[in-house]
Amino acid sequence: MSYSMRINLIICICLTGVILSFSAGCEEQQQVQQAVDFYIDGVMLKELGENEMAVEKLNSAVQLNERLPSAHSLLGDIYQETKDYERSAASYEKATELAPRSFKNHFNLGRVYQIMKRFAFAVKAYNRACELKPDHLDAHINAAKCYYEIRDYNNALVAAVRAEQIDPNVSEIQKMLGDIYDSQKNYDQAIRSYKRALEIDSNNPEIMTSLAIACLNTNRNEPAKELLTSVIQIQPDNGTAYQYLGYCYLRLDELEEAIESYSRAIEINDNDWEAHRGIGVAYMMRGIDKTNEDEQLKTKLRSKAVWHWRLSLNIKPDQPQRERLLKFIEMYSKENK
Repeated sequence: MSYSMRINLIICICLTGVILSFSAGCEEQQQVQQAVDFYIDGVMLKELGENEMAVEKLNSAVQLNERLPSAHSLLGDIYQETKDYERSAASYEKATELAPRSFKNHFNLGRVYQIMKRFAFAVKAYNRACELKPDHLDAHINAAKCYYEIRDYNNALVAAVRAEQIDPNVSEIQKMLGDIYDSQKNYDQAIRSYKRALEIDSNNPEIMTSLAIACLNTNRNEPAKELLTSVIQIQPDNGTAYQYLGYCYLRLDELEEAIESYSRAIEINDNDWEAHRGIGVAYMMRGIDKTNEDEQLKTKLRSKAVWHWRLSLNIKPDQPQRERLLKFIEMYSKENK
């Protein structure tokens, strides 16, 4: 018998005595006892992997006595395990209502809401879990993530800083802090957090990419180029890294390298509207280069730029500075008529 099963059975025995002591009348006592018996059956069936039968027993238990928090909690566990998140959340909600000081139920409720992308509800559950266990690392990390998703960056920062105080040597926390600072446009602090994350988890391509983007936001183009080049060495099919590397080369006025990087990003993901837009800029910069006297080539390059810009707008019509891009398309389309 597993440890969790033994704990559940001990709870059942305690519940039986407590509930029966408050029950009036023989018939009511029998109903309460039957509910507990159904719960015990549900616990044992879950341990045996018979989730469907366990759910039937647990539902029978709560129908006879809806004030069994352990039964609702176990239903939440099973529904979560079987990815029936709506029922899981409903079960955990009932369990937290009946047992408001249960950390497990609040934490699991937050996790289910997080999976369902109901981040505002998840934040509420995780906050209660953090109150019940102020030193629980995952509760604070998950609270920070959910605050970040609803763009409440100030509260996300509070939760992430608390997680850092609990354990400063977790790269995930430092990465989260970097993301929050980046969203607040505090790029220098973001860079410090990303660097700390890399000290803990070196050669992590996701962290390296985030650090490179923060470097680009502060015009540190050479460090960004080195980081993105390293990412591509680790992940040759990382389209995002190629896209940002193309942008980095644009800033460094290395147009051939920019075109090459953007082309690779488009090979990986033809629907990357930013890569199409970026390569259009690179082609246009070459197409209007006064040092190049090959007018036929320049016309062809400008035509390529317009083609990629049109495709970029087709992929994402509501992109930033859309009107400006449309003016350029109109301006340079006329010469092809």
